Amino acid sequence: MSSHDRAAAAVLAQVALAADGAVIGLVLAYVAIQSFIKFGSTSSALRKIRRAPAVRVSDLRILLSSPDDNTNNNNTSNDDTSEATDGKLLVVSGLVEVKSAVDGNWRNFRPNVLVSNETGERGVVLQRTQTCIYNEWRGLFGWTSDLRNLIARSWKEQKSASLRTVPFILVEGGQWPGTDYVIVNLDGSRHPLPLMTVYHQLQPVHASPYTFLQALFGHEYPVGLLDEEKILPLGKEISAVGICRLQDGTPEIKSCKDLPIFLSDMTKDQLVVDLAFRTKVLLWGGIFLGSLSFGILGYAIVRNWNKWKEWRQQRRAQQPRVAAAEIGTDEDLGDVPDGELCVICLLQRRRSAFVPCGHLVCCQRCALSVEHGSAPKCPLCRQTIRTSIRIYST
Repeated sequence: MSSHDRAAAAVLAQVALAADGAVIGLVLAYVAIQSFIKFGSTSSALRKIRRAPAVRVSDLRILLSSPDDNTNNNNTSNDDTSEATDGKLLVVSGLVEVKSAVDGNWRNFRPNVLVSNETGERGVVLQRTQTCIYNEWRGLFGWTSDLRNLIARSWKEQKSASLRTVPFILVEGGQWPGTDYVIVNLDGSRHPLPLMTVYHQLQPVHASPYTFLQALFGHEYPVGLLDEEKILPLGKEISAVGICRLQDGTPEIKSCKDLPIFLSDMTKDQLVVDLAFRTKVLLWGGIFLGSLSFGILGYAIVRNWNKWKEWRQQRRAQQPRVAAAEIGTDEDLGDVPDGELCVICLLQRRRSAFVPCGHLVCCQRCALSVEHGSAPKCPLCRQTIRTSIRIYST
């Protein structure tokens, strides 16, 4: 670990343990609150997916056109999203197929599919990612990179990604072609997609004389490029969890913003098990972190309360001594030899001796100010002192 990293770690440790751990207790409390919030949203999504029926593609038209089911759905699902008024929350499983295959025009002869440039795999979603890997060595003048990061952000992008999609549908396996289908609508969906990696390669970046200068002065320089391609291939079996309705007589399914999943490799039972496990982790994690933060904050409150009471007692004990020092000020302001002047104020006579070193070098007022400082040390020998004693001359 470099000196910069050790200094940063020391600063973070001091901040985390500030006020006897109150800061770290507040951080844990915030994480616990966020865990409980996520638990609420995840448990709500779990209840909705459990109630959502798992249907086949061939049964969608009958299910969506039945008015009785719509009435029952509205009466039993009061906590569904507003989108449910135009459709039903369903779990539909099927095989991925391009929508141009059922358009019924001349494009059937040339299906609108996306093809991977590297492997030639066909799919309906194509994601290309290029990640630039930088060297983290700070060089001989590494402080310049820290200063640059404080003044302005680096203008180089470390990661660039592009996502292309074509309209696609879900069909029932074993009955395609010549079967019903459901259109998958990705508009407004920010849910993760069940993509498959088809290309992954790391290419080194050759060094140049300019790269040597960058390394010498602590600037980041690229050492490799990671290229990836992910696709949603044709014929892959996935499950769609969302609001399904009839659009111009054709079933269409759209994502629900209150659910964390739209398209997935798992079946409904697997999704329920996965979400149930997440809810348990979030619940018990929130309880543990909340209890830990409560204990740390309670300890910090008690410690700071005791420190405050000790400070008040010390202040009360100081008042008679400060008053005595004020009384003795007038008598110590006369003609005092240079060898008997206070080494701090150089105005009054030396009256107080420090314990345990015993040096008599300060007046009573300066001795009290040194004694009650943050790090009380004797001005002569720099030894830590506990208190001071007034010396009366005959």
